[in-house]
Amino acid sequence: MSEKVKGDRRHCRAFPFPRPYARVLVVAVVNPVFQRLELLVGRDALDALSRTHAAVVGIGGVGSWCAEGLARSGVGHISLIDSDAVCVTNINRQVEALLSTTGRNKVDVLRERIADINPRCRVSAHAAVFSRDTRDGFGIEPGDYVVDAIDSLSCKLDLIEFCAERGVKFFSSMGTSQKVDPTKLTVAGIWETRGCPLARLVRQGLRARGFTGTFPCVYSPERIPYRKEFAPSCGKGECFCSKREDCSGPDWCAAKKVINGSMVAVTAAAGMILASLVVRDVCGFAA
Repeated sequence: MSEKVKGDRRHCRAFPFPRPYARVLVVAVVNPVFQRLELLVGRDALDALSRTHAAVVGIGGVGSWCAEGLARSGVGHISLIDSDAVCVTNINRQVEALLSTTGRNKVDVLRERIADINPRCRVSAHAAVFSRDTRDGFGIEPGDYVVDAIDSLSCKLDLIEFCAERGVKFFSSMGTSQKVDPTKLTVAGIWETRGCPLARLVRQGLRARGFTGTFPCVYSPERIPYRKEFAPSCGKGECFCSKREDCSGPDWCAAKKVINGSMVAVTAAAGMILASLVVRDVCGFAA
């Protein structure tokens, strides 16, 4: 047996899998979780993914699915950044949201889930807000990937400026609420986005800050009218959320003027598109 195969065999034995797979691990030369991905992108690309650090900022309807996609694509280090806790109203669209996880910090729940997908993945969970004041506390370095899935406009603008200054590879999600058709999602530079209210506000904010760069965005021009006959309870005394566990971040729902509707078919599709942008760039596929 060659030294390469011997080394790979020892590497695979260290992977914690149930006993029925033990015989497979002895002879495998690649983590069996990612065998189908290796058949698609090749061993070198898979190794590159295992050395990649990607930070997902905002673990909601878009960011949670992006993190899931990165974990299932063999990304070796994922940073999760979000100050919020799981609310029962998140269950319709966020991967970490279950009846059993309400009240828990989103990043902690998703870290556990990723460990069950790929125990080799290093997950840094930050139950904190990304802002101009906190930007240096998340271990984001030049050459890393950052995915923006933030709802807050000011925090989103802070992240965009930080990534441009730090020299990281940056992909951003615009608004995915009030939409029902995931096939209308597309990728474009921020200055080419049209028909998305959040993208318009981002463009205005960037101009006000003197930002002239560009970056890829996932957005949709679709806009379903707001249903005024239904008033959500979020941010009010009758809110459905259970008591938050050690979650010191702001109450985002209470700060919103309007609570928009959203569906998982759209938010998850946007998250997976963002994950694919990272994976394709690492693997050398043209975006």
